[in-house]
Amino acid sequence: MTYDPDAFAGRHGADLRAALTAAADEWLASLLGDPGPGVALVAVGSLGRRELTPSSDLDVLLLHDGRGDIGPLADRVWYPVWDAGVALDHAVRTVPEAVAVARTDLRAAVGLLDARLVAGSAELVADLREQHLRRWRADADARLAEMAENARERAERVGEVAYLLEPELKEARGGLRDAQALWQAAATQRTDRPGEAVVAAKRLLLDVRGELDARRRGDVLRLQDQDTVAAALGYADADDLMRVVSRAGRLIAYTLDVTWRHVLPSATAAPAGVRRLLRRGQPAAREPLADGVVSQQGEVVLAQGADPDHDATLPLRVAAAAARAGLPVAPYTLTRLASCPPLPDPWPAAAREELVGALAAGAAAVPVLESYDIAGLWTRLLPEWEHTRSRPQRNAYHRFTVDRHLLETASAAAALTRSVRRPDLLLVGALLHDIGKGLPGDHTDAGVRVVERLAPRLGFDAADTGTLVLLVRHHLLLADTAQRRDLDDPATIAAVAAAVGNAETLDLLAALTEADARATGTTAWSRWKADLLADLVRRARSTLGGTPPAAPSLSADQQALLAAREVALVATGEQIDVACPDRPGLIATVAGILALHRLEIRTLTSWTVDGFALLRVAAHPRFGTGPDWSLVRAELSRSLEDPVALSARVAQRAASYPPVVSAQPPAVVWIDDAVTDPVLEVRAPDGLGVLHRIAAAIESAGGDVHSARCQTLGADVVDTFTVTHLSLSARDRVAAAVLAALDGDAGPRD
Repeated sequence: MTYDPDAFAGRHGADLRAALTAAADEWLASLLGDPGPGVALVAVGSLGRRELTPSSDLDVLLLHDGRGDIGPLADRVWYPVWDAGVALDHAVRTVPEAVAVARTDLRAAVGLLDARLVAGSAELVADLREQHLRRWRADADARLAEMAENARERAERVGEVAYLLEPELKEARGGLRDAQALWQAAATQRTDRPGEAVVAAKRLLLDVRGELDARRRGDVLRLQDQDTVAAALGYADADDLMRVVSRAGRLIAYTLDVTWRHVLPSATAAPAGVRRLLRRGQPAAREPLADGVVSQQGEVVLAQGADPDHDATLPLRVAAAAARAGLPVAPYTLTRLASCPPLPDPWPAAAREELVGALAAGAAAVPVLESYDIAGLWTRLLPEWEHTRSRPQRNAYHRFTVDRHLLETASAAAALTRSVRRPDLLLVGALLHDIGKGLPGDHTDAGVRVVERLAPRLGFDAADTGTLVLLVRHHLLLADTAQRRDLDDPATIAAVAAAVGNAETLDLLAALTEADARATGTTAWSRWKADLLADLVRRARSTLGGTPPAAPSLSADQQALLAAREVALVATGEQIDVACPDRPGLIATVAGILALHRLEIRTLTSWTVDGFALLRVAAHPRFGTGPDWSLVRAELSRSLEDPVALSARVAQRAASYPPVVSAQPPAVVWIDDAVTDPVLEVRAPDGLGVLHRIAAAIESAGGDVHSARCQTLGADVVDTFTVTHLSLSARDRVAAAVLAALDGDAGPRD
């Protein structure tokens, strides 16, 4: 017989693992045959745990008592495995040798914890396990510290299963390595074995990894595999699968954090005398934190006089105290808080104040509220939270699931409370701004409906409820306007001021916008975006103060450029002014020239006076320092005479760069709010000359580009164009032209 993992196609989950393990055991035992006394073939690692996937290594140890020549017997097992093309991780050792190696090699040590007999002497394997476990427990201090450091390093290097768009199921935080660490820590007898919930979470990750491995996809659950894996395991769709994967990762990560918290103090910092007292169960000192809440041994617990059965506000009081102290809530305390009665409708002021107090602690509140969510306490307080739990956000910009994004936004908002008059509304608005995600329809409209019901239940009066509703309704307004619209257009500023209503709400919305962007991801907030937001807020505040926005006026230098009526280019830092005769395709021409000189355009605005155009461009070098501006000026003059040659040069340069991989094809959408000129938004893979091609396509199809705003998000660009002199009937023609121009886009950003 032989071992053929492909023979088990069509099996899934635990059934697949059991079949693979049984086949591998039977094959290895047949290769060993009758070895005689004093020899055992031992399964370790994934084979020892019976957790094989179709391409798993077979981890085996040939154990012997040191009497006789073991070499021929080893060859009898190893060579057929190699000849069959099966990966083999093997060793030949005596019991003392195996124990000695494990003392200096953590990987070997944890592998031996799963040692089980495949064939041969059961007594020899029992001796190995007994000696190794005794040594493992004696060395527990050093072993646990090393395991914790390994887990920390993996988390920093790979990320978290719970929040990755494409999670690494084995090495990431909350993955299978961390799950195994829970059983390995329990083998020291310093902590209990994981409960059934963690067992189920690990089983789920094993099921998913097995499906990936059966398709030779490795350990990363990539976007293109998620639907297939979901169907194979009986989930409704990829989102359904990703939610349960995220929850499994969160539970494993949280449980491991609790484990390190309980075993590492006695293993590291505490003096020997203190460790002895702790192990004898002597009570530690308690420090009061709030009414009925104390800290003990680095955790938040209930005071002796606390009465959870009759204190509805106690869970929020504990959360606020823990967040302020920067301490975790003890697991047993979370269990006791489950007996608290529900809060009345509306909440008493004390409960609302404790919620705000917890959120005001910023980053320290996130792990506390995460533990509440895992314990089932958070959705008892806020049932509306349930549909956001572990809900994936399928774009490269968001680094968190919806629920974690809401907590992170509130955390970021805590740093901005000094900038607003009502910090409580900012914090609660940040917590709830995306609460509509996961509900039918537009998430903003759904969120408004949720907050209209929820805010009064939290105890907010009608005026404050109205403000919270407005924050949710317009949480994208400032960012979208600043990055898509022409801020020199008075109608743009007037529309923002009308939507916001007053300066106090404008400040709240500005702070929420910044917090939302910071919590979204590294590409969602930058100095440039901060400057755009500040400019918009300044102009809107002026309008709200009674000074309406004026039509944009040209500076004296700009007027001089126009008055000269000559082709000119003036660069000051990252600001570039271009003057030349107005003509069709002018914006495309300027964008193409700047692309050839490796300049990345952020904004572009044009004015025309008596047939002469002025373009103001904000651009910065993509690589290194800026270009030789004399060459750029010369290029401008030539290209105005021959724009066709320019397009050919841009295309040739773009083709010389490697393609940029994007998960989505280009998309074009018109945005028309009936207040300003229509805006064309284009999302496309990043590439050299993208802005040039888009502008040329718009203008060739009859559109007149007045301004453009450009941003790069991951592997994509999001460019918006204010288009004038374009009829409604021409929009489809423009959109089709833009999509055609972007077909086959490649290369770095212009």
